Amino acid sequence: MKIMAQEIERKFLVNSDAFKDEAIKQTRITQGYLSSVPERTVRVRVKGDKGYITIKGVASASGASRYEWEKEIPVAEVEELLRICEPGVIDKTRYEVKAGKFIFEVDEFYGKNQGLVVAEVELSREDEHFERPEWLGEEVTGDARFYNSMLMKNPYTTW
Repeated sequence: MKIMAQEIERKFLVNSDAFKDEAIKQTRITQGYLSSVPERTVRVRVKGDKGYITIKGVASASGASRYEWEKEIPVAEVEELLRICEPGVIDKTRYEVKAGKFIFEVDEFYGKNQGLVVAEVELSREDEHFERPEWLGEEVTGDARFYNSMLMKNPYTTW
């Protein structure tokens, strides 16, 4: 469980499937949003065989950091809450890929976001240096179109 944490991460498009060969773990994720307003997004998700509720605050000016609180809850409760979520469920597989001392979370989206593959790396500070894998493409940190809460409302295939 994360409590009162500041999340710092940078987000990138992915330019090839090469990351799949390097993945150390993959997990299917289904998630919905009880609230998608930027000041307080409230998300519920089933990640593998576990359920979570997450609250995120507004992003910093750079888009790289924001408040995040997360708690594990029973999958049955997530399934109940998904019934009252805003329209548009996010369905994706998350691949964990080690590069240097960091783990990149690479999300391959399905459904109305098919074709979108995004990588995130969590950092201890916004300007922290990290090794860039060859499959890492254009940086989209701070581009709200790539927030999952926005992809739910304005899916990638409609751009």
